[in-house]
Amino acid sequence: MSSAPPTPAPGIPDVAPRRRGPRSGDVLLVILLAIAVLHFLRPAVFDQPAVQAWSTVFVAVCLQALPFLVFGVLLSAAISTFVPASFFARVLPSSPAAAVPVAGLAGAVLPGCECASVPVAGSLVRRGVTPAAALAFLLSAPAINPVVLVATAVAFPGEPEMVLARFLASVLVALVMGWLWASFGRPAWLRVREGHVAAPGESRSESFRAAVQHDLLHAGGFLVVGGLTAATLNTVVPRAWLDAVADSPVLSVLVLAALAVVLAVCSEADAFVAASLVGFSPTARLVFLVVGPAVDVKLIALQAGTFGPRFAARFAPVTLVVAVLAAVGVGAVLL
Repeated sequence: MSSAPPTPAPGIPDVAPRRRGPRSGDVLLVILLAIAVLHFLRPAVFDQPAVQAWSTVFVAVCLQALPFLVFGVLLSAAISTFVPASFFARVLPSSPAAAVPVAGLAGAVLPGCECASVPVAGSLVRRGVTPAAALAFLLSAPAINPVVLVATAVAFPGEPEMVLARFLASVLVALVMGWLWASFGRPAWLRVREGHVAAPGESRSESFRAAVQHDLLHAGGFLVVGGLTAATLNTVVPRAWLDAVADSPVLSVLVLAALAVVLAVCSEADAFVAASLVGFSPTARLVFLVVGPAVDVKLIALQAGTFGPRFAARFAPVTLVVAVLAAVGVGAVLL
């Protein structure tokens, strides 16, 4: 007599099984091979100014993000391998609503960008952390860690209110999104990709190495996809369009929010980009600083690969709206 398959407990996301077929690492390999073949067959294509600009942005986005992605993968593997699941049950409140602010403020101690926070958040969910808390950490870590805040202070000398505004608005985004997920999120929307499963008799060091290799190949493919999107959009959006809307309070906010999404600048460097946009108001530049670490094209790609496309399709648009409103509200008070 067969029994029905077990259903996940309420509030616990499905763990997506390993899928057969193309993986993100395979996609990365195909892209690199295609570029190599094109370079061999049509080398003149790569001498075009537009192609050179595209390749420069693509390489810059990937190289800028790669060290932090590696850091996040190493930390994720360490959490999965060496930290017992009971640890999180002890340090986080049992109530998701109470766990969100604890996890959100914990993001202040992790130096890294959004590329590092995604694999760490995925590992936290796999270890039993409530998704609302893991998502709050995902959003806060790249925006309020010490490296980002110091970089913002250096980029805006004599303007400590910009550093404070960035901190407060980013924390607000993390808390609101965490609480929104706790209230309205559904487990069916979140399918966390299965991590490395230790073989019988496998040592912790071997399990750690295998987990790093597995997660790095997986996340690296989605980083490349995000980098391709960012480079393409960077190349086709004329700079003159930005100058034409800088004087409009509403359009300047919307344009810099969109620019933060498509530029995909790492959070450790985005303050210097924002500081260079001198024609825009302080509030519009704050929107750029808050939106970027919360939702950009490479982050959306990484989230889709880690938590599933159904999650990314819902989480990214809501995060964008919340980030813009939080930045505008905080900017109206402090800037």
